Amino acid sequence: MPILASLPALNLSSSLPSNPPQNDPTSPTPSPSPPIPIPKYPPPRKRNPQTNLPQSNPALSLPHRRSHYRKPVKKGVISSDGDRCVVIGENGVSYQLPGAPFQFQFSYSETPNAEPIAIREPAFFPFAPPTMPRPWTGKAPLKKSKKNIPLFDSFNPPPPDKKGVKYVEMPGPFPFGKYPKEGKTREEILGEPLKKWEIKMLVKPLLSDNRQVNLGRDGLTHNMLDLIHTHWKRRRVCKIKCKGVPTVDMDNVCRHIEEKTGGKIIYRVGGLVYLFRGRNYNYRTRPQYPVMLWKPATPVYPKLIQEAPEGLKKAEADELRKKGKSLLPICKLAKNGVYASLVKDVRDAFEGSPLVKIDCKGMHASDYKKIGAKLKQLVPCVLLSFDDEQILMWRGRDWKSIYGETPSTSNPAKADISSGIDDLAKSTDDCHTPDAKKVISSPKMMSLWKRAIESNKALLLDEIAFDPDALLEKVEEFEGMSLATEHSREAVVSSSEDGSGSSMAELEDASYSEDFGGENDTYSDDDIVDVDSIEEVDSSIPLGSLPVDKIAERLGTE
Repeated sequence: MPILASLPALNLSSSLPSNPPQNDPTSPTPSPSPPIPIPKYPPPRKRNPQTNLPQSNPALSLPHRRSHYRKPVKKGVISSDGDRCVVIGENGVSYQLPGAPFQFQFSYSETPNAEPIAIREPAFFPFAPPTMPRPWTGKAPLKKSKKNIPLFDSFNPPPPDKKGVKYVEMPGPFPFGKYPKEGKTREEILGEPLKKWEIKMLVKPLLSDNRQVNLGRDGLTHNMLDLIHTHWKRRRVCKIKCKGVPTVDMDNVCRHIEEKTGGKIIYRVGGLVYLFRGRNYNYRTRPQYPVMLWKPATPVYPKLIQEAPEGLKKAEADELRKKGKSLLPICKLAKNGVYASLVKDVRDAFEGSPLVKIDCKGMHASDYKKIGAKLKQLVPCVLLSFDDEQILMWRGRDWKSIYGETPSTSNPAKADISSGIDDLAKSTDDCHTPDAKKVISSPKMMSLWKRAIESNKALLLDEIAFDPDALLEKVEEFEGMSLATEHSREAVVSSSEDGSGSSMAELEDASYSEDFGGENDTYSDDDIVDVDSIEEVDSSIPLGSLPVDKIAERLGTE
């Protein structure tokens, strides 16, 4: 308060003036500024589509992965650079280089069996310079390996105290007294076939080893060839683990592995393959291939699913697809699984239903489409749809059962089995169905059937048009007749040395092993002959003609 009182001309009780002071026009007053300043943008450029500005790098104007490049192609050479050329054929896109043993491909086992109709990028060589005039397509080459490969190799053995050196596996194994030979062809490099104990010796250490080559959805790729030879440098057997799409047709994978690498598959179980390099293999003289630095874009192939597939009209195909929506799948395929039994499962499913569906939820779209293409060729079948990540297939009009047709029953006039066989062949030819087949059986089986009928253990029906009651009556009648025959045996009287005789009834066991052959009897495909060529088989064997009789006679004389 003392401070306020000391201020001059200060009236604390004064009020505001009633009339506000008038603005003096002569006094300068600043204009109010806007709350947010207005930004100033440069004027837009005028684009003239007629003028093409030159680019710094002409490679930037080339098509790349996102440019939707489509170029129709036909079978033959589509690009060449001297002796090197890119070829379109039945195996898709392949690369022909001078001096190469075969045409190189990105994948040898997973190429569709159809000619591509277009390519998705310009034709180039995906190999390292100078074999490749490749333009920039937006994808960099493979990165350099992080491993520092030492210049020292183990062809010349180092001192015994040297650590961290991997030795090269020597050729072998060789039989006693034999040595390695210089081989050029595949047969010379493989040498003599391995014996069972040699295969066991080579495979057993690798069963629990994780040093292997992984083969995935792309199948046997070009760069795997050099990788397999790298494994062969240290070991005589290379372990290959297959998973995914290629396991649908393991025979195709194994065939390409042996053809391209020159090795021999000595053991195979599920998706595991053990590849032997050969007895005379030498890493120094191995075939050397250029490495692919880029993965070529997959060409465009014809569509697998058609609106009206082969043998069907569009309305019929739509009706089958409608029925397939309520159909339960026969199995569910796991991602990166082993599908070695899939073809057999589909064939067995077609025996009970004309439509088969496979659940592929969780798998990549390209994977189950490749599986469908393989099933179309191997089963064979007609693909209807890939909707809802499921493969729907139809068995087709030309489908035939894998178990064959049911043989037609004959009407023989006599009860004798030999005449019945002849009448069977004649009645089969006179059958109303034009596609009736003859019954094929081995002579041994026919002789067993004759003996069974003669001994009243089997019955040959004269008629086949029986109702259930009449058939049951026939079965009961035959059952009583067979039991009476089995329990009725002739009495045999045997006399003792002291002259006293005794009678006994010998019960002979008519076992199945006596009449129908033993457990060791096998029936090979060579025993299968035509019905018309069956002759009477004499079941009576002269006494003393068996080998055991000769042995008994020799022991008796000694």
